[in-house]
Amino acid sequence: MLRLLTIELQKIKYSKSAKALLIIYFGLFMFIALIASIKFNLGFVEFHLAEQGIFNFPYIWHFNTYIASFLKIFMAVIIVSMVANEYSNRTLKQNLIDGLSKKEFILSKFYTVILFALASTLFIFLVSFVLGLIFSSYTEFSIIFSDLEYLFAYFIKLVGFFAFCLFLGIWIKRSAFALGFLFVWWIAESIIIGVLKFVIFKDSLIANKISQFLPLESISNLVKQPFTRLNVVQASATQIGADVNWDSSVSILQLLIVCVWTGIFIFLSYKIIKRRDL
Repeated sequence: MLRLLTIELQKIKYSKSAKALLIIYFGLFMFIALIASIKFNLGFVEFHLAEQGIFNFPYIWHFNTYIASFLKIFMAVIIVSMVANEYSNRTLKQNLIDGLSKKEFILSKFYTVILFALASTLFIFLVSFVLGLIFSSYTEFSIIFSDLEYLFAYFIKLVGFFAFCLFLGIWIKRSAFALGFLFVWWIAESIIIGVLKFVIFKDSLIANKISQFLPLESISNLVKQPFTRLNVVQASATQIGADVNWDSSVSILQLLIVCVWTGIFIFLSYKIIKRRDL
């Protein structure tokens, strides 16, 4: 495993675009956290997002993993490009000539996917932990380390999404087309969900139970929107009599679905490489 990871990291080490995207990915989240922690004076209005409770333990684990999940596209570009470059630079063929098996090639990519997901999860944990210690109203040990399942769900979410990107990169071979197909797939799933909700069943509950098995939808469902958990939202909804009850907990079923899809994507990637004439 270490040998295969070392091979991949050596390739990334000399990729300027990969380094730039990694800096943007981690830098953007730090920038968002910084903006949220600054107090703004807008004329007669003083606005401080941190005072709304977004950095309170344990809510911060849910909020930050949800926000960070929007930035995963930057790492997706790295993974797709990482595969596409194997074909354009003919390093895949050279690796196979040097004794690397096709199975080891896929495993090296998958190990890199796991490493990226793990590094991102650890980064979110550290940033959230520091922000929570600074701004949270709750500092009890039991409260701080509750709701950590959102970090685990975030990790599985990234692994599943990156595995999908890896599959597209291997299947399509060109990074631009692979990313374009990813966008088309997202649109296709949105259309399918819309048809299920408004044409076939005309029932959101039934449609959601079916659509939760779609790959991108299942990945998205792992960390659901956290905003209805905010005290200010709950208080406002109570005043106007609105119902904002939303099940935002981590679902074991969704974790299993994404794990199954991850296995399918890696298996299909291996099958494509195994059968393809390189």
